Formats: sequence, structure tokens, C-alpha cells
Amino acid sequence: MPDQSPPPGPLTRRDARAGRSDAAPVDATADKSNPTPRAGRNLYAAVGVGVLLGVLVLASLFIRKEFFVALATLASVVGVWELLRAMQHGRIYPPAVPTLVAAAAVPVIAYQWGPVALASSVVLAVLVVVVWRSFGDEESAVQDAAGGTFVVLYVPALVGFAMLLLDEHDGPLRIVTFVLVTIASDVGGYAVGVVFGKHPMAPSVSPKKSWEGFGGSVACCILAGALSVALLLDGRWWIGALLGALAVVTATVGDLCESMIKRDLGIKDMSNLIPGHGGLMDRLDSLLITVPVVWAILTPFVS
Repeated sequence: MPDQSPPPGPLTRRDARAGRSDAAPVDATADKSNPTPRAGRNLYAAVGVGVLLGVLVLASLFIRKEFFVALATLASVVGVWELLRAMQHGRIYPPAVPTLVAAAAVPVIAYQWGPVALASSVVLAVLVVVVWRSFGDEESAVQDAAGGTFVVLYVPALVGFAMLLLDEHDGPLRIVTFVLVTIASDVGGYAVGVVFGKHPMAPSVSPKKSWEGFGGSVACCILAGALSVALLLDGRWWIGALLGALAVVTATVGDLCESMIKRDLGIKDMSNLIPGHGGLMDRLDSLLITVPVVWAILTPFVS
């Protein structure tokens, strides 16, 4: 008889103290009837949804900048929501109200008032998170406050750097360059890793990520950076190549960090929001870590 028990809901602190854990273990043998590529994705769903999201991003960029600000702010809020839910599996309960408010406010502040305002708003958001949590239950207060601080620094603070890129006179093209370089890292690593991958980079964190795939990421990322900066931003190709070389490191680190977080929490995906991709944070991991590097390179070297 099939199991008809209700799906697990969010964990509460009482559930955690009782030892309840609804985090589903990663089962490599599950759903064998659904053929997926060697890298473990439903490729058709992943490509279809990826193309749709890409069209949405491009439309928002070139119709009106404010549309992209709204889209990025929505992504920030959804990403924070996913992280808050995921952390419950690790019995970490950051204060939801100040972290979600920061997710909505910080990107807009960065776009409107620039780098100094971004830094100030992030510091203020962290202080509010810590103070807010200090008025609650003393149990695990430090852990919860630290979790909230991590959420603020990981999502809205880094989304704010995308807003700084957008605010330039050629902001939409800078965002396109940033996205192309990061996607090149993912696509190059995925394609080469699926065909030639034999030597895992970090088997305890992400068994499917190989050194061969990393080589593909390096080649594609440097090429994409050189072409994007030269053709889209009228910059020097070697600056683009440098951007690609740095971006492949940050994109890979972002991917590995996200995998490490999920393994530590005992979950496979941050959510099931996006078909073929998992959660939004499963797709933003490389982008979030890469965007401050792109801003730091393009701002002084490409006018």
C-alpha cells in the first residue's frame, strides 16, 4: 500500500528539540524511471526553463532598468526565503522579518544611492538581525543571529553589486557580460565534465564536479570574458580574459559552497521552485559569488 502520509512541513524549534528531522537524504538511486544525463539533471527541463529565464532577464534589462531592479529584488526575497526554510533542517532559525526586509530593501538602496549606501544598508541590516534575535528565546540565539547575518551577506548584499553594475551608463551590457561569463563557466564545466570527467575535485562535497570539467570552465569562461568585454563594452580583450579567469574561480567556489551548505543541512535542493533546476538559490550560487568580482574589475578598467 503506498505511503499516504502528508508531506513534511517546516521544522519548528520544538520539533528540533524532539529530534525531528524532515530533511530527505540524497538518494542516488531514486526515480530511475526518469532518465537524466550523467550530471544528474533533467536536461530538457533545465534548458527550457533556463532559456525562459534568460529571455525574461534580457527583456527587463533593455525595456527599462527599473524592471530588472524589480526582478532582481524579487530574486533576492525568494532566495532568502529558500535559505530560511533550508536552515530549519539544520535547526537554525534566523529571524525572518528583518532578513526578508533586508532582501527587499538592500538591492533597491544600492541601485538608488550607490556603493556607500549599499555598505551602510548591509551593516544596518546585520545589526537589526542581531538585535531582533536577542529579544527572543535565549536558546541558540547566537546560532540564529549568525545564520541571519550569513543570509543577509550571502543574498541581498551580493545582489546589491548587480545593482551597482546596472547603474552604469552601459549597465544592461555589463549585466549581460556578467551573466555570460558565469554561464560560460557552468556550461563549459557541465559539457566537458559529462563527457570527460573522471577525477572529482571535491568528492565529499560535489561528487559530479571534476577537474576535467573545471578545465572546460576555464577555457569557456576566459573566451566568454574576452569576447564580451571587447564586443559589448568596447574594452580591451585581455581585461575580459582576466575577468573570465577570476570569474571561473568564484563561480566554482560558489557552486561548491552551495553544495557544502546543502550537504550540511541534509537536503538535495534548496527548493523545487524551478523545474529541472531545483530552487532559485541552486541557480544563483555561482552568480552571487561572481558579481562583486565582475564589478571590481569592470568599474576601474572599463569606462
